Amino acid sequence: MYRETIDSVVGILVYDRGGRAATGSGFVTGLGPGGPHVVTNQHVVEPGDRFQLRFRGDEWRAGTLVGTDVYSDLAVLRPTDRPESATPLSWADTEPEPPVGTEVLAIGTPFDLGGSASRGIVSGIDRLLPAPNNFSIPDAVQTDAALNPGNSGGPIVTATGEVAAVASSAGGENIGFGISAALSERVIPALIADGEYRHSLLGVGLREVTPTAAELYGLDNVGGLIVTGVVGGGPSDGVFEPATESRVVQGVQVATGGDVIVDVGGVAVETQADLSNYLALETSPGDTVPTTVVRDGERTTVEVTLGRRPTP
Repeated sequence: MYRETIDSVVGILVYDRGGRAATGSGFVTGLGPGGPHVVTNQHVVEPGDRFQLRFRGDEWRAGTLVGTDVYSDLAVLRPTDRPESATPLSWADTEPEPPVGTEVLAIGTPFDLGGSASRGIVSGIDRLLPAPNNFSIPDAVQTDAALNPGNSGGPIVTATGEVAAVASSAGGENIGFGISAALSERVIPALIADGEYRHSLLGVGLREVTPTAAELYGLDNVGGLIVTGVVGGGPSDGVFEPATESRVVQGVQVATGGDVIVDVGGVAVETQADLSNYLALETSPGDTVPTTVVRDGERTTVEVTLGRRPTP
């Protein structure tokens, strides 16, 4: 696994305008037009004004920033050239995703220690990570492979050397997260082509249905999302009915009177992750999506034309 991928893994030296340097990781990808590029995290390049890429064998290349996306924490750099051995890594099959238990390596430059590898498994899938403006990064992959400062942007690869995720953050001991192959394969080509990626916007506030809420709403099963608010003038304004009241049941406040989203585009919605994954992986701004809601105890289908997330 390591031998097949290490030549394509890159250490990234990021200089800000004051000349201060920070480090991160990246890897070579063939996605998008214009030849191979280097993928990393948006938070790695964010303070940067100048970029140096360190390939295996201490070969250095200058890098130019092509595009960034805060909402997926992805960024793309274009190297001036690259060693012949630094070939693009392939992406893991996203239908289905690598299941929990899949053995993986995280390869990168933790604490400026180039070419480091840590071993683990896929510990979870369909995780939500925080993003700016109260949004979330959907479809994230959880792993127990050690991720430390400097690993960000490096590949998390399977036993066949395919990228399952782009290392992004650590959440605690033996808990790390990466941006999934499925989301990366949507965002990266757009960053290369246009310098940005346009994310779909529903424009609602949501709360997952709890057992108490299911009882109050007369739902047969726990699952679905209560619409707690609608952004005025947004894509859902006038489409969904938000909760206007609340009740305290056994010390818990429950929003009442709003629509409960149970299906979007023919995909059952039980959790926030279900909806976020569908919007991120299956839709684009301007798409009209049929959505099934429970309203006043009855199932009904409404159509919403998706907007675009605002600039963070």
